[in-house]
Amino acid sequence: MLTAYKKALPLLRIPFSIYLMPVFWFGLSALRGPWSGWRALGVFVVLHLLAYPASNGYNSYYDKDEGSIGGLKTPPKVTPELLHLVWAFDALAVAGATLLSLPFAALVVIYLLISKAYSYEGIRLKKYPLLSTLVVVIFQGAFTLLMTQVGVGATTAQLFEKSNLLLALVSTLFLCGSYPLTQVYQHEEDARRGDRTLSLRLGIRGTFIFAAVGLLAGAAALGLAYWLRQEIRPLLIFLVATGPVVALFGRWAWLVWHDETAADFEHTMRMNQVSSLCLSAAFITMLLWR
Repeated sequence: MLTAYKKALPLLRIPFSIYLMPVFWFGLSALRGPWSGWRALGVFVVLHLLAYPASNGYNSYYDKDEGSIGGLKTPPKVTPELLHLVWAFDALAVAGATLLSLPFAALVVIYLLISKAYSYEGIRLKKYPLLSTLVVVIFQGAFTLLMTQVGVGATTAQLFEKSNLLLALVSTLFLCGSYPLTQVYQHEEDARRGDRTLSLRLGIRGTFIFAAVGLLAGAAALGLAYWLRQEIRPLLIFLVATGPVVALFGRWAWLVWHDETAADFEHTMRMNQVSSLCLSAAFITMLLWR
């Protein structure tokens, strides 16, 4: 029995969940005023080590991928034990969130339910390209940023301050640009399951054009937010730290434009890794240089 759970554990894709760190650090760097470092650690554990893996595992349980998925080039076969792990991680996430605060726990429950609706065969939001994209970019973007801030004890005034809400929108715009790129190497498998993802509808080249527009819109909104706050240093940090991301994306887009087979698992994971590290480094630097 224990061996079966060990075999199912990789499908939670905990290392892949770490790629979602930038939204967490962005939420902390966006807050004006004090927040609790210990609560921030608790929020990180709840989201990245419990809630996100539970969502990943649930998605894998219903997708039953045979090809590469985010963080796993050769995923193991799905077994009933995976669903048991998902429920355990769900319970731990809610319990851990409750220890931090009830409002944070409520938001975690909402996030977990939405992630289930994305994959569950009876609802399967993933089948609908526009709706699924809208749900992902809102709940993994602005919703998660504000949820992080609630978790660390932000006040209502901090949360609903205009520039903070604009930065929450920025996180959604960045997700809008990057999310279709995570689907670009799975077109055949998604089509076989009947999942008409946004990337599949846009095509390979269309996905890269859409991503560029979304990322540029996010960068413009970010610049506006920092201008409204009269904070030039964070903007300069962001521009410097994301230089490698822009260079890598441009290089990858050029390769794909000449050979669409370059839209593969290896290039996608490299893009995820570099963008996650660079963006996280930018937001952590903003925190340290306050």
